[in-house]
This record gives sequence, structure tokens and C-alpha cells, in this order.
Amino acid sequence: MIGILGRKLGMTQVFDEVGRMMPVTVVEAGPCCVIQVKTKEKEGYEAVKIGFSEIKKEKKINKPMGGVFKKAGLKPYKMLREFPMGDVKVGEFVTVEKFKKGDVISITGVSKGKGFQGVIKRHNYAGGPASHGSMFYRAPGSIGASSYPSRVWKNKGLPGHMGDERVTVKNLRVVDVKAEQNLLLILGAVPGSKGTYLEIRKES
Repeated sequence: MIGILGRKLGMTQVFDEVGRMMPVTVVEAGPCCVIQVKTKEKEGYEAVKIGFSEIKKEKKINKPMGGVFKKAGLKPYKMLREFPMGDVKVGEFVTVEKFKKGDVISITGVSKGKGFQGVIKRHNYAGGPASHGSMFYRAPGSIGASSYPSRVWKNKGLPGHMGDERVTVKNLRVVDVKAEQNLLLILGAVPGSKGTYLEIRKES
């Protein structure tokens, strides 16, 4: 698996070879520095830890993380993730050149937080009739009759906090790769608002 870390810059539109407009998300992907190479003999599994977004002030990292970077002899990075990659060494950089136009990828990020929302927005409930005299518009309705089940069913959709959770979107397609600017153009939308950090994986 090929993986890289990036930052969502926003959305725009591009045109393909036949002139069709395509909505794309622009992602600043890498370069990501290899912080640590884990082996089955030492850590019990094989993985590569990479870092993205260099930290300018070392005061912003705690002592345990500072020791990780000091041991590797590298500058500290804000975002660290592990990917099952091979053939890399500590200090090398993973760049967007590992991706090409047409690649199918999956992206993980934190979705936009929408605060406390009702059942219509949160769970797509239909709501009640909007005609004159109706007293039932956007309420959840009955959540548990008195005789049976005499309780609220587990996993019943109710109002509550919406968004601000880890989301993975699969089967996204790379529209273009701009290696000089470390940019990936991805067809469609990806989780999060502008500036959200993303994990990008190339699907086999």
C-alpha cells in the first residue's frame, strides 16, 4: 500500500479532454518525511511512520515525541501516521510522484462539525405534515410506547451532536498530479473543511 499525508486546500473545477467540467478537491500532499521504519523483529509488525507539516517551534511538542524526532535526527512534524509501505529509509521523503492520474484512492479525515442537530438533518427523517393545523413538524415522533417495549430501542435515531468525527471516503479518483507544487486533484469532495489534515491511501 502507498500512503501519504496532506492538507485540504479547497475545491475548484477543471475540464477533461472532451470539455466536461469536473468538480475537484485540491489537496497539498507531502512531502512526508519517513520518521521510523518498524520491523516484525523489533515492533512485532511492519510499518513506516511518516510525518507531515513541519513544526517551527519545538516548544509545541512534548518530551516523548521530542525524543522520537531526536532519535531519528529529524525536525519535528505536526501530523504522524503509519502506513504498511516498504523500500524506504529514515530521512527519505514520500511525495505525490508515487501517485498518477487515474489512481483509485481512499481518504480519511475529520468531518465538519455541525453542532447539536435534530433528527431531520442528522438522520434524514421526513418530519410531519406542513399543512394548516398540524402540530408535528420536525419532531422525532414516538420513541417507545408505554406498554411495549416500555423503553427506547437501542440505536434509535435521536437529536444530538453531528459531525466532527473520523470519516473515510473510498473509491475516489485522482484527476491530476502536480508534482512541482505537491498537489493532488481529486474528483469530488473529501471530508473536512479547508485546512483539514488528510490520510491518503492508494487502493490496490
